[in-house]
Amino acid sequence: MTITDHMRQFLVYARVDKGMAVNSLKAYGNDLRQFATFLAGRQVHDLAVVTRDLILDFIEERRERQAVSTVARKLVALKVFFRYLTQERVLEHNVTEVMDSPRLWQLLPEFFTEPEVTRLLKVWQRAKSPLLRRNQAMLELLYASGLRVSELTGLRLEQLRFDLGIVRVSGKGRKTRLVPVGIPAQEQVQRYVREVRPGLLKGGPVPEVFVSHRGRPLTRERIYRILRQAAREAGIQREVHPHMLRHSFASHLLAHGADLRVIQELLGHADISTTQIYTHVSSERLAQAHRAFHPRG
Repeated sequence: MTITDHMRQFLVYARVDKGMAVNSLKAYGNDLRQFATFLAGRQVHDLAVVTRDLILDFIEERRERQAVSTVARKLVALKVFFRYLTQERVLEHNVTEVMDSPRLWQLLPEFFTEPEVTRLLKVWQRAKSPLLRRNQAMLELLYASGLRVSELTGLRLEQLRFDLGIVRVSGKGRKTRLVPVGIPAQEQVQRYVREVRPGLLKGGPVPEVFVSHRGRPLTRERIYRILRQAAREAGIQREVHPHMLRHSFASHLLAHGADLRVIQELLGHADISTTQIYTHVSSERLAQAHRAFHPRG
């Protein structure tokens, strides 16, 4: 049976055996279809290989687009679905069992440590292949700017204002923000645009900065696979996703003393409460602050 078949059977079970209300069934059906589309984009076609990290990645993507209450319902739908799969012996273990539904977004965001980022950005630093040079420029820019993956895929050449040291980003709700970009990322992207990108274009002009070997804009799924390959070559032995570079951008800024309001502006968060998730300073930094500022530290 396909993933869609199992979801269809679950909805029948929810209606017939559990008497779920029509509106709830519609909402659950929509949530599960979105999850099925997400899995297909990641080339996952077997529920047995779905991990907790994969579900967290799906939820993280939804959080970028939808209200917290809507995302909470989606996780509830997945928890009920996976519990059903375990009960029906489709799966041996329920990967959602330890996930706290109403507070998922309060979990500390996954991010790379600074040494991990250094290793990640060294993997293709001296690469000669056009596609690897593109990948290097893309990873440098993601970490340097904290862009959402959707913002990166839609980034156009005219949004690069390296004469001013910034990228003009069109974010959620079509809100525009200006994000400073460091010299290393500027240099990598400029070299890619000047030396690599023209050779990737096939025919007509393409406004997007990052393109595939066929000259088409990169997809979110392709960027996910590129990051996963880079992490593997950097010796990072855990599941990764592109949002981790955005989280790393914010976490490292905060760890080095940046103001939370500044980070809010750089990330394009409408509400400071969204940015406050990054106040997970390390115990070492807390101890340093205590020693530095407490009278009996």
